[in-house]
This record gives sequence, structure tokens and C-alpha cells, in this order.
Amino acid sequence: MIASLSNVEVDYDRGLALGPVSLEIGDGEIVALVGPSGCGKSTALRLLAGLEQPTRGTVTRATGRGETSVVFQAPTLAPWLSAQANVALPLELAGTPRPEARRRADEALARVGLSGAEGARPAQLSGGMAMRVSLARALVTSPRLLLLDEPFAALDEITRRALANDVLTLWAATKPAIVFVTHNVEEAVYMASRVVVISRGPGQIAGDFPVDGPLPRPPHFRTEATFRTTAEAVSTALAAGVEA
Repeated sequence: MIASLSNVEVDYDRGLALGPVSLEIGDGEIVALVGPSGCGKSTALRLLAGLEQPTRGTVTRATGRGETSVVFQAPTLAPWLSAQANVALPLELAGTPRPEARRRADEALARVGLSGAEGARPAQLSGGMAMRVSLARALVTSPRLLLLDEPFAALDEITRRALANDVLTLWAATKPAIVFVTHNVEEAVYMASRVVVISRGPGQIAGDFPVDGPLPRPPHFRTEATFRTTAEAVSTALAAGVEA
């Protein structure tokens, strides 16, 4: 187990927002969280990231420097820095000498297909390229736990699918545990080894579905019976969770 939520509840001013929720994330596992808006998916991700504390319950997570990385929906790149400098930033903040940090940043950019773009500023990048830089920055520390909060939501379908394949290819190299939030059921089933459905807020787990099939996914996986059956089961649980 790399991280867990145990009987976790989160209160906001408006009342109970999440819970009780118990969830375990295995080492190297890819888990998708799906649910309606406001159900607490992103809250659960922030708990796992250490960006928020539970009102009740226990959170266990990888706590070493660089062991947890987060990619948000917006790329959150420093606009005054180059792609190389943005990716190198977490290493430099951790005390890595600049030449070594920049070398590792170049390697990370190459892994996400951005060799040659090291000097580009965020304003010079497309949405998909900016998200690739964010992924490179998240992976440059070789995290044990990678958290993705709807990272593809603002991108077109073709770019989303390409980046989904890229993430799975990158995962295969070092196999970090990944937890990602998405509203897209097919994206969840395609990318994850488990899909966890969260009900309407205050969110609770309404279903937990293993996804059979190899990772990364083979061509035409979306047309296979396993994919379609699992996607339908997740959609049914999601609809029931919305009505609950």
C-alpha cells in the first residue's frame, strides 16, 4: 500500500463535504476517481497530496521529499521561466545543483516528447504541450505517487487520447501509483486498473470496479468487450450515485 484514506470525513462551512470514505492505493496501481461535480473527488486527491487535512479519520501517504507529485487541471507553469526551468524547479528547490537539475529536466522533457522545446516559454506552448511540461515536472522527481486532477479536461478529444497513452507509457517506465480525477467514464476505464465511483456529495464510495486488460492499453482496447462492459457498469453506478 502506497497511500490510504481510512474513515475520512471532511467538513466545510456548508457542512459535510466528503465521507466517510476508506480507500487503499497499492504500489504501482492506477486508480480513477469519477463522480458528479461537488462530490468530493478533488478533496480526496488533496488529502492524498497533503494539501488538506481531514476533519475526521486518517490519511496515510508517501511523505518523503519528491515522493508525491501533483498535476492540476491548469498547467500552473511559471510564465517567466522556460520549459526546462519549470521542470527543473522542484529539483532546484530540493537543493539539486542547477546543472544536474537542468540535465534531468531535459531528460524528462524528452520522455514526454518535447525535445527541442526546452527554451520555450509557457505562452509559446499549445495546451497539450503545456500539459506535457507539467507532466515532465511531476515526473522529474521520480515520485512513488502521482496525483492528476482532471489534467485533460480543457483539451480536445484527440489531444486527450494522445496524452492518456503518453501517461500510460510513462507509467510503464517506473510504475508509480497514480490516482486521477476525471468526469469521463471512458477515459477512466481506459487509463485505470481500478475505477472508484463516488456518490453525490457528501461523497461516499458507490462502486469500485477492477479493469481487466494489459497496461499500457493495446490498440483498439476501447472496442473490446471488457472495456464496454466495465464502462457500462461504471456508468450505471455513477447514475445511481447521482440519484442517491
